Amino acid sequence: MLILLPPSEGKAAPSAGPPVELEALAFGAALLESRLKLLGALERLAAEPLERAVAILGVSSGQAGEVELDAKLRGAPTAPAAEVYTGVLYDRLGLPALPKRARERVLIASALWGVLRPEDRIPYYRLSAKAKLPEVGALAGFWRPVLKEALPDEEGSLVVDMRSGAYAAAWKPRRAELLAVRAFSEVKGKRKPVSHMAKAVRGEVAKALLAAKRAPADAAGAADLAAKAGFEVELGPGHLDVIVAG
Repeated sequence: MLILLPPSEGKAAPSAGPPVELEALAFGAALLESRLKLLGALERLAAEPLERAVAILGVSSGQAGEVELDAKLRGAPTAPAAEVYTGVLYDRLGLPALPKRARERVLIASALWGVLRPEDRIPYYRLSAKAKLPEVGALAGFWRPVLKEALPDEEGSLVVDMRSGAYAAAWKPRRAELLAVRAFSEVKGKRKPVSHMAKAVRGEVAKALLAAKRAPADAAGAADLAAKAGFEVELGPGHLDVIVAG
């Protein structure tokens, strides 16, 4: 089993630590050229008029300092990705506290780095998958051919997808079984997708799957583990729906 996590909008800024080593990140050789290209694009963006850079990054005027931070990523202090990413999903998952064998089943999607392992050391940065950088374009399209060649995709394996749509568009397995986790609320027999609460649900389901003594081999096994952990679930083609109280 492989679990794909999204990054988080909220991040903790490392106060100390060596600069990022691109070759040491997940799939270093295969993704190195693409990572260098994006870092260069961010550095050039920082030299643009501030209003344009802020608009391209999709940050508010009050977050204009993010542009300056993105211009200095190569020398910024780093920490493990599991500690840099914060927010509801990561709070519920508690990734740093999970055993090493569990963390080895996790990859984190990233608009800037492509994918990361929880232990990969990265700096604080700001780049959303929805941004379109000059000379690069849409980031999902930029990463798609690179990740297609780099990521494991074996027939008979299971990939549990916790990513949002913008990040899921960058890579989907062709051979492995893909299981997207979705969250719905139910009121008087009617269901509707939940947004913010979905992050909490995905974090809790991911924790249940990773904490299991034996990783599920297929979607049915993942659904069974989630049900045993106390979730109300329904398994459909390619998706696991978790029903929460409305």
